[in-house]
Amino acid sequence: MTDKEFDNKNTSAVPSGRLSRFAKLGSLATGVAGGMLAEGARQIAKGNRPKARDMLLTPGNAKRITDQLAQLRGAAMKVGQIMSMDTGDLLPPEMTDILARLRSDAKSMPLSQLNKVLEESWGKGWNLKFKQFSFEPIAAASIGQVHSAHTKDGRHLALKVQYPGVRESIDSDVDNVATLLRVSGFLPKTLDYKPLMEEAKQQLHLEADYEQEARWLKQYHELLADDTDFILPEVFDDLTTTNVLAMSFVSGVPIESLENAPQADRDNAISLLLGLLFREIFDFRLIQTDPNFANYQYDSDTKQLILLDFGATREYPAHIADAYLKLMTAGTEHDRETMQEAMKQIGFFAEDINPEQQEAVIDLFVQGCEPLGHDGIYDFGESRLAERIKEVGLKLSMEQDYWHTPPADALFLHRKLGGLYLLAARLKARVDVRTLFLEHNANNK
Repeated sequence: MTDKEFDNKNTSAVPSGRLSRFAKLGSLATGVAGGMLAEGARQIAKGNRPKARDMLLTPGNAKRITDQLAQLRGAAMKVGQIMSMDTGDLLPPEMTDILARLRSDAKSMPLSQLNKVLEESWGKGWNLKFKQFSFEPIAAASIGQVHSAHTKDGRHLALKVQYPGVRESIDSDVDNVATLLRVSGFLPKTLDYKPLMEEAKQQLHLEADYEQEARWLKQYHELLADDTDFILPEVFDDLTTTNVLAMSFVSGVPIESLENAPQADRDNAISLLLGLLFREIFDFRLIQTDPNFANYQYDSDTKQLILLDFGATREYPAHIADAYLKLMTAGTEHDRETMQEAMKQIGFFAEDINPEQQEAVIDLFVQGCEPLGHDGIYDFGESRLAERIKEVGLKLSMEQDYWHTPPADALFLHRKLGGLYLLAARLKARVDVRTLFLEHNANNK
């Protein structure tokens, strides 16, 4: 494949300057407004009285939003991904579909831009280090893209290369996109989107620090050194920089592709993920908080789980980890008084919330602890657990003064657990969660 052929294949330059990125968002707003006027004129010509919402959510506008946010990548794209994963039915179905596309529609940067990033990281003549370098990325996401390469000393690498300008534009991008969505009418007035935006900023800053991610990956290697159930890539410091994370190449099948795998493989994958999360909370006090399915692969031959991404890793204070152990244990026993104490320790009821509101929040946690308190095999495919939690959470969030933003530690942890529940439901996994939990409970008494 020639450079020109590759540049024309699902690539687009990443705007790296603040002005160019703001201009992209401005042109998006203008394009959406123009699309609304054109659709309104068409409807009026037909004798209809169009609603603003119908003019806004046209196929043309949907494509404009998806294409522009995907081209910006970074914070702009991450906002769309987080909104689609975390808000669900709070958004109009059309908008949910638009944003959901951003989880898989990332475009790669052209060769000229890729070469510039690599020259800044490794110097001119960087290609002399490699026997083979695959210029077409094997994966492209919101922060960077991944390339396969073979060094002359025999190493097969996975190289995560960060898009230019992403790190510097995080806060302004998030604020600009949030403002655009709000002003355009895409976000309902009842939705308090600010906590989601703050979470997006925090997670992006973590993910954009490749040298810190390398340190987290090394720490997980140490923590899981005696556990043969997991495969982690090795970090290569000689090629790792601020904008490039160099790791050994490991491969398996995407975790979501296990939908058609034997039941035993589906059950094993979810058992490993839930067991690892319990260890992260109670033993390591260190949690990889991003529930993106692309962070996991599965080796169907060895039955091992492959862990790929540690950018959104977060340390948890001992008092928070202890409070979650108390909360989950009490949740399995429906001990609401102890649950309330634990939630106060975590920081849930720091503001004035009346008793009725506190009980409603505790009800939500009782549902979340359902798999932990179930005797025997818990069938995620039949339980509708993720949907039920979402329904209760939606009811709470729609009450104007009913709920306040949980502490950051809770937001990150709950998003991870919710993501694992969604994956378990998708795979129709059947797992003895209570036994997994009790094993870690016993280890921490």
